[in-house]
Amino acid sequence: MRVRTMLILLMLTIVVVASFISLSLDWRSLFSEDAAAKIREFLLGFVPPDISAPMLQKIAIATLETLAMSALGTLIAVLGGILLALPASGRAGSMAKHSTRLLLNILRSIPELVWASVLLIAAGLGPFAGTMALAMHTTGVLGRLFAETLENLPPDAETTLRLNGSSVAAAFLYAALPQGLPQMLSYTLYRWENNIRAASILGIVGAGGLGQMLKFHLSLFQMPAAASVMIAMLILVALVDAASFAIRRALTR
Repeated sequence: MRVRTMLILLMLTIVVVASFISLSLDWRSLFSEDAAAKIREFLLGFVPPDISAPMLQKIAIATLETLAMSALGTLIAVLGGILLALPASGRAGSMAKHSTRLLLNILRSIPELVWASVLLIAAGLGPFAGTMALAMHTTGVLGRLFAETLENLPPDAETTLRLNGSSVAAAFLYAALPQGLPQMLSYTLYRWENNIRAASILGIVGAGGLGQMLKFHLSLFQMPAAASVMIAMLILVALVDAASFAIRRALTR
């Protein structure tokens, strides 16, 4: 076991060293006085943020749009993830398990930005494409996590109900699901946190929300307005993270 661990650490070290050697990293230019002056000039352009009433109103609408995109995308993903998790956990045979897991791997291996770029062609600009992009990627993630949760549950309670004449559906709903529900809710809340951040970025490709607003103002070099949008992003992410953490903590007590 020690030899195997040492080999893995050696391989990781070789990869890290090879990465530094193969990439042209000009650290001297990055930390030069000229670079520091340019960064300082760029950052000063964001001060002070635009806090005029019309701007704050636009930010409020975009914030609600971003929040709605993340919440609805996560909800759709939860429903799709549960439906795909049942066969992926082996409850419908080996063939269904492997084919469903392959589908989940495909869904989650494609990033949200790629999904949004594809869906924008089909659905056009706006939050609908962003919501569906979040739903597609998150379905793959939650489906795999839900499947592993169901697969690792103790089978005793479900087996007891089946031996006493309960149907497969009843045994699952009254024995397996209650055992796995706290863990599944924890996964859902964690993915909602991630989707808030992703929804803020998806607007860059035209999927609505704060990201689209940020791209608009940056493209016009309206730095004070862009600063206000970025502050709204930070506040939204912080609030959702805090709320999600509090709920997950309450569930695990």
